[in-house]
Amino acid sequence: MNQGNSEDKRHLRSLKTRQKLLEAAKEVFLQEGFQKATISQMIKKANIGYGTAYVHFEGKEDLLIVLMEDVMERFFEIAEISFRPKSKQEAEAIITTQALAFLKMAEAEREMMQVFEQAIGVSSLISDKWKVIRERFIQRISQDVSYAQQTGLARTELDHEIIARGWFFMNEMYLWEIVRSDQYKSVEQVAQTITSLYVAGLYL
Repeated sequence: MNQGNSEDKRHLRSLKTRQKLLEAAKEVFLQEGFQKATISQMIKKANIGYGTAYVHFEGKEDLLIVLMEDVMERFFEIAEISFRPKSKQEAEAIITTQALAFLKMAEAEREMMQVFEQAIGVSSLISDKWKVIRERFIQRISQDVSYAQQTGLARTELDHEIIARGWFFMNEMYLWEIVRSDQYKSVEQVAQTITSLYVAGLYL
């Protein structure tokens, strides 16, 4: 009984340590950027021992991957919005909502996304992680396109995976523009325009 208790306490302590390190890592990444940030700075900020830190993470890339997964999970919740339209108009309304929410999330998470973009450019580990994230989105979009084709709303002669890839890349391009503060049109205007173009090409 007691052994179970002490194991629970140890596990809880371990989770708290991991969380402290992730919070410290986020602060350091935001202050320093990906390239200048060091795991030593993160360990110092978290006020934990080096040995303890390396039990949880091998290096700063490991820490960033967890932070990236956390942020992108919120983006993925948008992609997971139920997609069962009964008409082209209904499909356009759902897709516009998703595109707008996706781009607004990029605005809200701009600072952290800037760190991710730096890391994707210099770290093969982070770049590979981004490819996995991207494929997850594409698979989800592909399911929605396939559903629209099966229910007679969309053109069946078009390959749903190619369509899904194209749609994600269009959204991703605007996502990075927003992250870099490069966009010169409102997020609402971008979402509406790209959705209209997409729906016009795909739906009957």
